[in-house]
Amino acid sequence: EARCQVELLLTQNVDRLHQRAGSEAVIDLHGRLDQVRCMGCEARTPREAFQHRLLALNPGWEHLEAGQAPDGDADLEVDFSAFQVPACPACGGVLKPDVVFFGESVPRERVATVHDHLQRADAVLVVGSSLMVYSGFRFVQAAAQAGLPIAALNRGLTRADALLSLKVDQSCADALAFLLPGTAAA
Repeated sequence: EARCQVELLLTQNVDRLHQRAGSEAVIDLHGRLDQVRCMGCEARTPREAFQHRLLALNPGWEHLEAGQAPDGDADLEVDFSAFQVPACPACGGVLKPDVVFFGESVPRERVATVHDHLQRADAVLVVGSSLMVYSGFRFVQAAAQAGLPIAALNRGLTRADALLSLKVDQSCADALAFLLPGTAAA
């Protein structure tokens, strides 16, 4: 980005990793964990504010000890019937983390924005993704149909191997350090 070689970074991460690393032109394909979204009015609020409201409605819960269930969820021996979930402050609707859950679709306007950027792109570089999930793979398909060169830095197979102009089967950190000496990747 700083060298004007990257116009847009499309990430499947939901943790704002790229923004914390200094990237500004980022589309979070699968959303952001630091926000909650109303399923009714689409209003977004900071996750931290939601957590404060959650604790205010459920005093004492922050002191409970939880084990970890085999699926990674919290395992609590407690009655949940009195637990209160804050409603949307704008409309009273149901709130959820502002991420695309398995089985949900990426919002249409987000997909359209990525396609708009693809129409202006000179090339596509895939870093650290097998592209096995269609939500990301579809953009590589579109780039290939538009005749754009596509390169990938990834260990192992990708769903797009047949579409690639260049494939570097190496760790992303090593490949980027070689390609971008003197940068934070090095």
